[in-house]
Amino acid sequence: MPTIVPSSVRGANGQVPPSERITVGFIGTGDHGTNWNLLHYRRQKAAQIVAVCDVDERRLFRAKQTVDEHHGNEDCFTTKDFREVLARKDIDTVMISTPDHWHTIISLMALQAGKDVQCEKPTLTIHEGKVLVEAVRKTRKVFQTSTEDRSVVEYHRMAELVRNGRIGKLQRIEVVLPKQPNGPGDPTPQPVPQGLDWEMWLGPAPFAPYTKDRVHFNFRWIWDYSGGIICDWGTHLFDTAQWANDTERSGPVEIEGTGTHWEGGLYNTVKDYDITFRYGNGVVMTCKPGNPSIRFIGTEGWVGNTGWRAPVEASSPKILESKIGPDELHLYTNPDGEHNDFLKCVKSRKDPYFPVDIGHRVSTVCHLANLSIKLGRKLKWDPAKEEFLGDEAANKLMDRPRRDPWQLPKI
Repeated sequence: MPTIVPSSVRGANGQVPPSERITVGFIGTGDHGTNWNLLHYRRQKAAQIVAVCDVDERRLFRAKQTVDEHHGNEDCFTTKDFREVLARKDIDTVMISTPDHWHTIISLMALQAGKDVQCEKPTLTIHEGKVLVEAVRKTRKVFQTSTEDRSVVEYHRMAELVRNGRIGKLQRIEVVLPKQPNGPGDPTPQPVPQGLDWEMWLGPAPFAPYTKDRVHFNFRWIWDYSGGIICDWGTHLFDTAQWANDTERSGPVEIEGTGTHWEGGLYNTVKDYDITFRYGNGVVMTCKPGNPSIRFIGTEGWVGNTGWRAPVEASSPKILESKIGPDELHLYTNPDGEHNDFLKCVKSRKDPYFPVDIGHRVSTVCHLANLSIKLGRKLKWDPAKEEFLGDEAANKLMDRPRRDPWQLPKI
């Protein structure tokens, strides 16, 4: 009898043959990992999701069910230990959607295992970012710092208008980040829920008793696992700021911040903040809490928006309606988003639109803000050497201790 081969296997009707698909392992299947990253990967014809990993059994099996339904089988591999995903030779890439304190360690181990990596922002420390940049460049793997901003029409449009001189010489950038949505968090120890590997959730962070306010979305407000609202949101809007300022591979030279921290409960990251950054080109950037927005002010007008992904506004219709000519600067983007861009670059072996070094630099801006508030003084920063000038106390805060056995692997 003749063998009947489905047309999808041969690549008909726009389908990618299984032999040409990029296999993906998901590490971290919480809210963002599932409702954003997994959602968008399921729309990528070039991707074959073969494994999911999460320390929370409920989230793990919810993700498996979603993947199996998408692929029409029951083949999706599950594990609570990300090392089992990295050990599989049939996995080309990983999508890392864990809390921040795991980002760099898992990324480095994935690079060691020969995987291309898409990893959520931000890094946990400045030092971790420097190590990650070096490792990605040494291994020549594709690394996408995972945010959608560079594919968002409004932010791309602003950056191109500024870079092409539509507001004259850029003088000032005003960034508004949100306020932390809740606090102060209940530190009362609670029994570890059945199905949660608490020791693996903590990983390199200091040991702490389980409480529901410590995990999942709330990890962002605890210094051991993240950098608070400034790191959570700053990696979005500060990137647009650096992009438009043509400092995306550099950074500010001076940082001065004041603010308060959450006290009296579990949460201890920055609560209120007022930060000023100064760049070597003379541009001053400010950052305060409120409705997440950004504005670029130049010698001949301004451009910006009020609200996350809100319509672009400008000081004049001439600026707002301006066309970027064919001989002007066109900033690289991918309207299909971060996941599509990553997969295309896995095939082309080119850098994606938010490569490791640019991701590291915008995380650094966030860390600089936090450290200035923490130390309570103005800081001088050398973006070329990536160190504080004449400030040993600040330089010591560029990294944090990690709990054994979870140290940064050497590559």
